[in-house]
Amino acid sequence: MTNSSAITTFLLLGFSDTWEQNVLYFILLLVIYLAALMANFLIILAVSMDQQLHTPMYFFLVNLSVVDLGSISVTIPNAMINSILNRREISYSGCIAQVYSLFVFLISDLFLLTGMAYDRYIAICDPLHYETLMDRKACIKMAASAWVAGLLYSGLHTGSTFAITFCSNVINQFFCEIPQLLKVSCDNLYLIEVGVDIFSAFLAFSCFGFIIVSYVHIFKSVLRIPTTQGRNKAFSTCVPHLIVVSLFISTGSFAYLKPNSRSPSDLDLVVAVLYSVVPPLMNPIIYTMRNRDIKAALWKMFQCGICSGRKSRFPLISLIPRHNLAKGQ
Repeated sequence: MTNSSAITTFLLLGFSDTWEQNVLYFILLLVIYLAALMANFLIILAVSMDQQLHTPMYFFLVNLSVVDLGSISVTIPNAMINSILNRREISYSGCIAQVYSLFVFLISDLFLLTGMAYDRYIAICDPLHYETLMDRKACIKMAASAWVAGLLYSGLHTGSTFAITFCSNVINQFFCEIPQLLKVSCDNLYLIEVGVDIFSAFLAFSCFGFIIVSYVHIFKSVLRIPTTQGRNKAFSTCVPHLIVVSLFISTGSFAYLKPNSRSPSDLDLVVAVLYSVVPPLMNPIIYTMRNRDIKAALWKMFQCGICSGRKSRFPLISLIPRHNLAKGQ
């Protein structure tokens, strides 16, 4: 047992003790990571290239995709390296950087989801003032506020966590996580971090309450829409967002608010995967399943790619006027 002044590295217990199983975990993590990267990059490209999607809702969706890319990149690459090399170490400074970066993206995610709920509320419940309330400046301010809040709050959380003394450097997780760090604390300063966790819970449930109240008003307004097509379009933009919010807050709250036990638990690994790995992978899928605009933009992008590929393979044909081709000249 050593105190934090002597700790230079943390040991991550990871997934398995055998190299063969770690190789399987590496392949699984690699597939998940590449799928999440591709899905989120496609959404960013589709929204950027389609002028019809340059609206507040898709502006926030792009920011959410950037957050998802960041959050999954904080944890998965290091876990893959540890799995394939069959190692467990992470430096003390690396652990601090991982905790700070992950919380930046998690808090920014929470505020962006809240901003998206407000955007949907104004669009459906007060459409006459939508362009005034959700203009370009308002959207940029809301997104910037989410990122700044993530940076500041993450600094508070990380500082309070690493101010405590650690009696052990063994963490039962595949990345540095605050609940697992609290398990190896050995002084009363961990109560400060517990207080920060309580404040975090209050913040998360306040945002969740705001989102729920917004959607109560949204669904009341949607049910008053006379046409079935109008109701379906409103539901297609609101239901995916509500699913993403529920998945993110439920898994994150369970991970950080459940009672800590000193003994290792496989449940901790499962919950960590649910809130740090699953949302970045599932969010693009959820948002594209019922969203016709995103599907149309993606299809248009693929068609443009196919057309440009054909032109590059037959460059001389692209230079011949169409009427000459029709005449067989």
